[in-house]
Parts: sequence; C-alpha cells; structure tokens
Amino acid sequence: MSLTWGSVSGWWLPACLVLGLLYAWLMYRQPVQLVKSIRYTLFALRAVVVSFLALLLVSPLVRSTSYQPQKPLVLIAQDNSESIKLFSKSKDIGTSVNGLARLKVELGDDYEVHEFTFDRGLYDGLTRTFDGKQTDISNALHRLNERFVNRNIGALVLATDGLYNLGTDPQYEARNIKTNIYTIALGDTVPRRDLLLSNVNYNKTAFLGNDFEVEILAEAYQSTGENMHLTITEDGRQVNAQNISITSAVFKKVIPVKLNADKKGIRRFTISLAPVKNELSVQNNTETIYIDVLDARQKVLLLYDGPHPDLSVLKQAIESNKNFEVKTSLVSDVASQKMADYSLAILYQLSATSYSKLQNLLQSKTPLWHIAGTQADLQAFNNAQKAVKINAGRQEVQEAFAQPVSTFSAFTLTDSTRDKISKLPPLVSPFGNYEASGTASVLFRQKIGNVETSYPLLAFNDEGGRKTAALTGEGLWRWQLAEYREFGNHHAVEELLSQTVQYLTANANRQRFRVYTAKNVFDEGENVLLNAELYNDALELINTPDVKINLKSQSGKNYSFLFTRAGQSYQLNAGALPMGEYTYQATAAIGKQTFTANGQITIKQLNLETRQSTANHGLLRNIAAQSGGQMLLPSQISKLADLIRKNENIKTVVYEDKRYSDLVDAKWVFVLILLLLSAEWFLRKREGEI
Repeated sequence: MSLTWGSVSGWWLPACLVLGLLYAWLMYRQPVQLVKSIRYTLFALRAVVVSFLALLLVSPLVRSTSYQPQKPLVLIAQDNSESIKLFSKSKDIGTSVNGLARLKVELGDDYEVHEFTFDRGLYDGLTRTFDGKQTDISNALHRLNERFVNRNIGALVLATDGLYNLGTDPQYEARNIKTNIYTIALGDTVPRRDLLLSNVNYNKTAFLGNDFEVEILAEAYQSTGENMHLTITEDGRQVNAQNISITSAVFKKVIPVKLNADKKGIRRFTISLAPVKNELSVQNNTETIYIDVLDARQKVLLLYDGPHPDLSVLKQAIESNKNFEVKTSLVSDVASQKMADYSLAILYQLSATSYSKLQNLLQSKTPLWHIAGTQADLQAFNNAQKAVKINAGRQEVQEAFAQPVSTFSAFTLTDSTRDKISKLPPLVSPFGNYEASGTASVLFRQKIGNVETSYPLLAFNDEGGRKTAALTGEGLWRWQLAEYREFGNHHAVEELLSQTVQYLTANANRQRFRVYTAKNVFDEGENVLLNAELYNDALELINTPDVKINLKSQSGKNYSFLFTRAGQSYQLNAGALPMGEYTYQATAAIGKQTFTANGQITIKQLNLETRQSTANHGLLRNIAAQSGGQMLLPSQISKLADLIRKNENIKTVVYEDKRYSDLVDAKWVFVLILLLLSAEWFLRKREGEI
C-alpha cells in the first residue's frame, strides 16, 4: 500500500505538516503550568491530528497492490460422434476414454482441468455413448475460446478422428486459440473394404410434372473388380437402377440421375448400394432424401425506387424457401405487373410519389411489408401502415441493434437465430421518436449503443384481416456479411426473412383455420415447431378456443398435443420425434363450427456420420503442429500428463491487481485520528487543562 497524489501536487504534504505544527504551536505555546514532557506530547498529538485532517482535505489516493495466482487451464474436448464408435477399434476407444478420465487426477492440484464433449454442440463432461449425429469441430473450438477468453489456458486436449460434417475447417478456428493443442488421433487411417454414398446433392423442392436431377457421389475402397449396383426407389417402387464397375482401390464416381416429380407432396427417395462381401459397414450404403413437390410457388413482389444491396439480400433469403418466388421491379414499371398474381408486396424505401402511384395496392387486401430507411419518405410511410409511426424532425440517422422481444408470439424463431441476430451489426434508421400501435406485435426493438429502447425495429400488425409488417431500418446486407464471417452461413438471416414472409402470406387464401411449420422435413433430433391461426367471421385473429393436434406415424402410433396460446395465435413445440413420416390433423371449434387442418411432416434420418470411414489424422497433425502441441495415438495417452507438466509454456500466471481509493475512505485513518484525539483529551483531563 502506498500514497499517490494523482492530479494534486506532492508539495501539499509539507504544507499540511507545517499547518499542523503551526496550529499545535499556537495552542500550546502559552500554558506554562504543564511539565515540558506532557506539553511536548500534547503538541505532537495535536500536530499529527491537524496534519492528517489537512491531508484529508487535499484528498490524495491510496494505492493498494495485490497478487493473484491463476493456475493453468487444461481443457479436454472429446468427440461424441457416431463415427468414433463405428470406425474406431474398441480397444482404442476404451484406452482413450479411460486415459482422458484419469488425466485430471494425474495432473493434480497444480492445474485446473475442465472436461467437455462435443458433436454439433458443446457439452460439459466426458462420454462413453458416442451417439452424436453430426460433428462440428470448429464450433467446439470457437465456443471454448469464447468461454475461457482472457483466462490462462495452458493446453487443449482434442480427442477426435478429424472427421466433421458441419462448420468450417477447424484449422482456422484453432489458430485463434493461443495455447498448445494436443490431439488424440482416434479412428483408422487405413482404408478398408467398403462401399459408401459420401454425398447426395439435390434441390429439396420440385414442381409437379417436371424432371429434376440428383447428383450422387459414390465411393469404393479395396474393392477393385467388383460391381457397384445402385438402385433408387420412390416409396418402395424402383425408379432407377444401374451398375458401375470399380476400377481402382480408391474409387470415386459422380453419378447424375434424372427423376420425375409425378406426385404432389413430400416424396421419399431411397438411394442404395448393394453390399459386397466382407464390407466394413453397410450403414453408409443407403441414403434417404425427401423432395417437396409443389403445384406452384407463391409470388412475392419487391418494389423499390433505386438500387440497394438490401434488395439482393431480401430476394436470396426469401427464395431460400422454395415455396416462394421473388419478382423485383421499379415502382415506375409497376404498371406491367399483374397484382392479383402476388401473395405479398414488399415496399422498400419508397418516396411519397411512389406511394401515390400504389394507391390501388395500398387499398387492396394484399399483405404488405413496408421497409423504411434513410431514403424513405417517412410521412408517406406513416400514412401507408398502422404498425409503426416515426416522428423525425431532422434528416439525421441513428444506428440501431436488434433487441429480441421475448413476448413476441406471432411466429417462432429458433433461440440460435434470436441470439445471432442480437449480435449482428446495427441497421441504419431515421433519427427520431418511434411508436408502435396498440395492436402491433414487435419482434425486435432498437438498441441504440448500450441503451435498450422501446422503439420498434420490426413489427407486425393485422389491419382488417390484412397482415402488414414494418421494418424501420436498412442495412440487411451488413447482417448477411457479418453472419457469414462469424458463422460461415446465412441461416439466421434466411430464417428471419423466410419466416416473416411465411407469416405475412399465411392467410392470403382467407382460410379461417391454418396450421403451418417453417419446413416440412426436420432432421433427426430436431424439435418440431408448429404455428396455428384461427379467425372469426370478421376475419379477426382470435385464440380463445383450444386447438388440438394429433400426429400419426406410419406405424400407427399417435402423438396428441394441445397448442399453447401465444399473443393472438397458437404455438406448439412437439419436441424431437422418432424418425419417420407423420400425418397430422388439428381441430378447433368456434361455437357450433368445427375447423380442421391437415398436413404432413417428415423426420429425416441423419447418416452424415457414416459417410466417411477413414480418419483424417493429417488434420489433427496440422492443428497440433501449428499450435506447438503434439499429436498422440490412443496407446500414447499415458504420456500426456508428463508432456503437459514438462511444457515450459504451461505455468501458473500471477496477475497484479492495482486499486486506487481516496484516503478519506480508509477506515484506519478515522480510527487513528480518534485515538490521537482521545489520547490528547485524556492527558489534558489528567493535567487539569479541561
């Protein structure tokens, strides 16, 4: 602990001492009845007290320094994917699991060890199940780096076979972790006799009566001279078959197949390779794909006054849902468009003149999505819709981050999408005051800097049976670029824009009762989310009656649920259902009227983990080498604790913590002054001076 003066001159210290001495001299220069020793003692006590009080008025700072040792962290990340169980030797699996479990004990109290399991996500603790359906090594490394940022990470132990089917190349993410990475190389790098379907490329949507192409990548190992027999069946009926000669020990062939969409609805196609003798695994010989065959796509009209990068983002994201087709047009060319063909119109930053040209559209029942920004006429924007009002007196802008509203219930976004969008760059909005109408549902509010406001950023409204939306900012292109840079995809932006359009067009056909999902095919283990809407005779959205739904699997098993009321509509999270195809029937009653809605969903099996059987130890060797670590085989895992202990870069770090506080806040100063004054009073009392 020491005294520092900060912005105050250090010359105040002798001045305070002089003041204390002068005060004590004036007080004790006269009394001659005191003996000299007592007089000098009282003089010293008073001088010290006055000097301290004067020093407190100057208000110097007290600097205290503490030292906090932080043990090195050792992070263990164990791959939980199915490929470990399918293609690794059981002996190696047992050795690695036991070795990782012992590592914490072997390192002792000198290290802080944290254990994790990963597949498509990251979870606490180690595992022996190896049942993950997907593997994302890059995501696991990213989340570990985020979780322990600014901590003393000494080493990362990564136990995996190097195979991944989600995310980006983990070598790039590994460079961001500033520590030594020790990789435990699981799996087998020696190709064994095996046929497999390593990839199938196809469009998830086709149109009735059209042909569509499926591109199949078939591979064969150690099977030279054999014939690869490929068959494709549609709902049990064979639609294609062919034989391919295997001409090398490592054989790969891209096989294009043309199929016909002759039936409406979700069609299931099973692609199979006939197994050969002594094959390593037949689980990777079959792949099932689902094609949603549509009669026609709904059309969306995107109107604008001038070019803007947001227009491309809107078109691409909406058309990622193959149920929709986007037509872009200048307002000046709108006369050539037949409005009755469109289920939704998006009005992007229009001027007052453009709004005046669209009076027929504004007065129709076509759902509208209004988007404001720096180029929009705000008065015309306010007059054209009732969801949001913007009062802006100056031509200035503000940057607004998206702040999700937890009570929004018009439709469902995944937690991942909400979280991602809240972290994306701000949109640019007009500077002013914003107000949402009492009937509007706000999905995102504006967060300006670190201030969370009540201003709506994206809101929805139902205006006499016509759905409308209002987005009060531009810059969706920033969202798209930032999401790709951070996560390697556009999933959150696509889900938000696709769900917005899906909601706005949901009742375009004036159905009184409608049940819909964001998609018809769900991956195995994915939660099934459904939305429902019910309208009264006046086409007003209500949710007073109960809505029940029954899902029936192909085997005849029934799953019954009751929808939850959310806002003015209904939502249901049916959880993760077993793999297969399901039909559903939902019912609701208004008085004596009973409404039903039917549909179909499919839970698709994930075979991603079976598509690669040969481990990628080269990837693990590169990750270890670039970080200064080392790749170990399962049989060498017993050496890991010694390698970590002998690594000079892995050591306890001592952090110096300096704190500054005002001297007047120090309790010991008050106690000292009180003791000195008490001692002076006691001596004066004893000598008869009081």
